[in-house]
Amino acid sequence: MQSSTLQPQADAPTTFEDRRQRSVNSRPDGLPERRQFQDARNYRNPDAVELADAVDSYKLAHRRRFITYEELHDVIMSLGYSKAN
Repeated sequence: MQSSTLQPQADAPTTFEDRRQRSVNSRPDGLPERRQFQDARNYRNPDAVELADAVDSYKLAHRRRFITYEELHDVIMSLGYSKAN
C-alpha cells in the first residue's frame, strides 16, 4: 500500500476563513444569517411547522447548528406541550 500526501491545488486560496467565529461586521447590512439546512416547509401538519419554526428560532437565538435532546425538550415545553398521563 502506498502512502500519499495531499498537495494544495495551485489555485486554492492560501488562507482559511473560519466562519464559525463571526465578527460583528461579517455580514453586510440587511442580509440575514445564511441558513444552510433550511427546507421548504411543505409539511401537512401545522403542529410540525410550529415545532420546526420554534427549533429554528432556538438555534438562531443560541447560535447552534444542532441541538441536544434536552434542548429539543425545552423547545417543545416552551410551546405548551406536556406529557399525557
